[in-house]
Amino acid sequence: MNREINGQEIALSEAGWLDNPSEWNDDIALLIASNEKVEMTEEHWDVVRTARAFYDEYGMNAEVRVFLKLMKEKFGPERATNQYVYALFPYGLVKSANKIAGLPRPKGCS
Repeated sequence: MNREINGQEIALSEAGWLDNPSEWNDDIALLIASNEKVEMTEEHWDVVRTARAFYDEYGMNAEVRVFLKLMKEKFGPERATNQYVYALFPYGLVKSANKIAGLPRPKGCS
């Protein structure tokens, strides 16, 4: 399904994943977040930007334990748990936060 954002045509999969991760920007993140029923706060953005930075550096999505280690290093232990991520993103890092970050859809993830 295609959506227009700020005059740019953006392709999303049937499940709402961004087809081309290089097209990602904050406006696209807000659209996907809205589709996921997630209201973005600064804490949400911290998770999304951390996931995005890992992808930009390594060319792949961070595994959950690697991601939580990054969160601990950047934001402290209280923001580095699965419970914390799930409180912000009801479907978790892989299915929700990574989708909002415009990252590729992992195999087996709807």
